Amino acid sequence: MFQNIILQVSPSEGFGGMMLPMLALLVVFYLFMILPQNRKRKKEKKFITELKKGSKVVTSSGIHGKLTEMNEKDGTVTIETGAGKIKFEQAAISVELSKKFAPSSVKK
Repeated sequence: MFQNIILQVSPSEGFGGMMLPMLALLVVFYLFMILPQNRKRKKEKKFITELKKGSKVVTSSGIHGKLTEMNEKDGTVTIETGAGKIKFEQAAISVELSKKFAPSSVKK
């Protein structure tokens, strides 16, 4: 019985027949996983570089405040909150409130 199954696979389909599905899988993986991640990374990097002093921001941990200092040398920012000034990594900033939630964009 097993001999019949083995004999049914033709030698011409062996390596070439397996390559096409594997190649298609790699292309799909790239298009749906890697490419969007690269776009997101570029967008986040652009967002961080466009920040300036005085911008109202929210960190990834949910702390709201205003940027008071930006240190390009070590990649940190100082945010002034209601409790005082706190030093964060630039990558911890997730949203700029100044642009995203401006009062004119709020609908009643």
